Amino acid sequence: MSDSSLRERLTALRDQLHHHSYQYYVLDAPQIPDAEYDRLFNELLSIEKAHPEWQSADSPSQRVGAAPLPAFSQVRHETPMLSLDNVFSEQELLDFDRRLKSRLEEGVAVSYACEPKLDGIAVSLLYVDGVLIRGATRGDGRVGEDITQNVKTITSIPLRLRGNDWPDELEVRGEIYMPRAGFERINALGRDTDGKVFVNPRNAAAGSLRQLDSRITAKRPLEMSCYGIAQQEDESLFATHSEGLQRLREWGFLVSPELRVVDSIAGCLAYYQDLLARRDALAYDIDGIVFKVDSLALQGQLGFVSRAPRWAIAHKFPAQEEITLLRDVEFQVGRTGAVTPVAKLEPVFVGGVTVSNASLHNFDEIERLGVMVGDYVIVRRAGDVIPQVVQVVLDCRPENATSIIAPEDCPVCGSALERAPGEAVLRCSGGLVCGAQRKEAIKHFASRKAMDIDGLGDKLVEQFVDAGLIETVADLYLLKVETIADLERMGQKSAENLIAALEKSKATTLPRFLYSLGIREVGEATALNLARHFGGLAELMAATEEMLVEVEDVGPIVASHVHAFFATEFNREVVAQLSDRGVNWPAAQKQGGEQPLAGQAWVLTGNLESMTRSEAKEKLQALGAKVAGSVSAKTDCVVAGASAGSKLAKAEALGVRVLDEQGLLAVFASEGGAV
Repeated sequence: MSDSSLRERLTALRDQLHHHSYQYYVLDAPQIPDAEYDRLFNELLSIEKAHPEWQSADSPSQRVGAAPLPAFSQVRHETPMLSLDNVFSEQELLDFDRRLKSRLEEGVAVSYACEPKLDGIAVSLLYVDGVLIRGATRGDGRVGEDITQNVKTITSIPLRLRGNDWPDELEVRGEIYMPRAGFERINALGRDTDGKVFVNPRNAAAGSLRQLDSRITAKRPLEMSCYGIAQQEDESLFATHSEGLQRLREWGFLVSPELRVVDSIAGCLAYYQDLLARRDALAYDIDGIVFKVDSLALQGQLGFVSRAPRWAIAHKFPAQEEITLLRDVEFQVGRTGAVTPVAKLEPVFVGGVTVSNASLHNFDEIERLGVMVGDYVIVRRAGDVIPQVVQVVLDCRPENATSIIAPEDCPVCGSALERAPGEAVLRCSGGLVCGAQRKEAIKHFASRKAMDIDGLGDKLVEQFVDAGLIETVADLYLLKVETIADLERMGQKSAENLIAALEKSKATTLPRFLYSLGIREVGEATALNLARHFGGLAELMAATEEMLVEVEDVGPIVASHVHAFFATEFNREVVAQLSDRGVNWPAAQKQGGEQPLAGQAWVLTGNLESMTRSEAKEKLQALGAKVAGSVSAKTDCVVAGASAGSKLAKAEALGVRVLDEQGLLAVFASEGGAV
């Protein structure tokens, strides 16, 4: 290929990769598989490697990071990056609206743009002739740090603007943040490798942006959402803040999908309550709402005070982190015998509730935090997540603070505690003789994804164990209506319903049964793989560790747990009792050869009449299919029951094969899909 043809190919590759990055990271609507994107990207790299003189600042290859900097240089913001005033109550927001309108002509209508206040790091991006030439932190509002190499690694930041109607010089303001899923992923990696563990997503985003080595930043799951333009030179481009954000979206930026425009302060309050209710379901942390006068002309009339605009306000949410006193540490025993240290706190209001207990996870975490009884600690609670201690305030440590000592014996049954090599968790060696493990094992056995015993909740399990009616899961099937009808929370009808539910639960599947036994490290997927591989319980119970590691996704650790469980005489007795008392499942054939749906991705949506979605999922998995929760271009088939909604619409738009319930039943009939 000639140099001119090769340069044309290089330009085409850059255009394609910019387009597909925009589709994937900004619109969340990928048009090609990941493998095809990787192929195009590798082709680009090979051309640029052969011709380094052809590299450009806006090439997608610039996202991989560059050599470390000796230090960050300073950047002076031509238009200062001001902060926002905060309000914390409805009345304070109403006062803001009143003050604002008092500065305008009477009767002027004011609309507000409403946006979530992302809990991240404010940045400024400068584009000249459509190409990103500089990224800078906010700093003190007037002088920040040059982080151009780092922002180039963030895939939701365009290296080159889309379209051609942008101004010659454009300064975009936005917030760089780390989504929760990415935060959990890098912290899990940090714990596994004794690396850096961050306190919260904002802390992680800040630490990632301040890396002198942008190759490290490139590995961090950062995103940026735009919230404005520094200065609009051409007033004909747009007349409102919301129109400006729409133009930014067209030019290739990620703009919050939660952006709304309301025509009154009452609309602002309704938006605040709506997003506060949905806060914990979002993929990222927000700490409040920003309300801005939408009209740029009115913004100009209202002007600024010394450090903040008069036309904008941040309405903050209740804090998700607070400081409180760690009074003591107690130890709880779970279903698998794991002993968890629990911090007993001076009660503190955080995340919308009063918290007096928080998880310390394990003794490795206690050592990492360096926490002691008597310390003041930062407690974090987000939504339904169990409150946890995330940091010690060392400056407040009292002289009488005491170390946290690991117990030697189980706090429930007195059995010795053990810590396996390489594990951070202490475990009770008492097995099912430990009351705590017994109760939790029975609760797990009865749970929806296990034996699905309707009506047998946690309180009833505890009541039955405390009353001496059951000691093992097999004893559940000896319960009689007349024995339990007079107990608290029961009655004749409730007792009859529970016994009927127990009877119904006897007809199960081998994967569900294996999962219900509570074997360490054996979740639903592993239980399914074990059932597929061995075909029957007797064959599994007789398997050696060498035979177990031949099962898909079963490694030496899981194999040792499974083998140890079935090698224990007490466990074998309970399994035999369950069989004697009627627990059964259809005979399954040992997996052999390629399964008919192996490697296929299926999605279930809508309501099925002949079976539950869970039952349909199990049958599909037995045929080798992977059942996903969302539709993408990689989906092979969507099963649409009654009242199917957005998943069906997306499948049709993508051209994915769609079956109704009868079509699904035909697949089961033709492929022998009984589980």
